[in-house]
Amino acid sequence: MKYMLLIHLNPKANAELTEEQQAAVGAAHEKLIGLTHESGEFVTMQPLAEPAQTTVVRVRDGKTVPSDGPLVEAEEFFGGYYVFDVAGKERAVELAAMIPDAQWSAVEVRPFLEMPEG
Repeated sequence: MKYMLLIHLNPKANAELTEEQQAAVGAAHEKLIGLTHESGEFVTMQPLAEPAQTTVVRVRDGKTVPSDGPLVEAEEFFGGYYVFDVAGKERAVELAAMIPDAQWSAVEVRPFLEMPEG
């Protein structure tokens, strides 16, 4: 079953990390990617740009209305994701705990919905 692990980041907590801690975070992500590649569970991952680079698009009365900035102001923001194909929720939670950002922010574990073919 496929799960998306959504990484929520807290910019204040990130700013407090030392260079050594930042390097350890990067190494932990690399380790997780390597582990899940070897096990065949890795599907994809992608970090996202800061919320300040966001454009929100709404369509009102048939007109496209873009606006700069995030949808809502928040202490934490959606910073990236992993997609894993695992045996079940327990394994997805286990992998989420290996994401180093979970130590000071949150990682949301969400299953993909099964879509009928055709």
